[in-house]
Amino acid sequence: MHILEQIEAIKRLKYRYFRCLDCKDWETLAECFTADATVAYDSGKFSFSGRSEVMGFLRGALGSREVISLHQGHHPEVEISGEIATGIWYLEDYLIFVPTNTRIRGAGFYRDEYLCEGGVWKIKHTGYVRSFEEIQDGNATPPLWVLTNYGDHLRRA
Repeated sequence: MHILEQIEAIKRLKYRYFRCLDCKDWETLAECFTADATVAYDSGKFSFSGRSEVMGFLRGALGSREVISLHQGHHPEVEISGEIATGIWYLEDYLIFVPTNTRIRGAGFYRDEYLCEGGVWKIKHTGYVRSFEEIQDGNATPPLWVLTNYGDHLRRA
């Protein structure tokens, strides 16, 4: 596979990771990771080892239909060396915790490691360091009305 095709495959992997987080597609998300994957979210505040631990954390943190999230990765910088690769992504995220009307908006930089297993790129390590985080307290903002939740549509499909 040509190097540009490999870079495109890694970009598609990371895009799938973000989509699956927000759509709560846990089975497809689990397939994005190696079995021994590690994560270090929020400067390592939330660090886990092994696909099952990682998925347990993500399901617990984002799994409720009352947690609505938007995760986007921009400006990928991918370097490939044989069967391993690294990547830096600019993170932009927004989360809504419906019961408390709390909202978090932030940005940061993901630093990833990838491994090519049987011709398929997987996430070996991912984690981010925040450049900023803004929290809007539900008591200090007007009420939030969620008119639709994309996760509801996915469950019906």
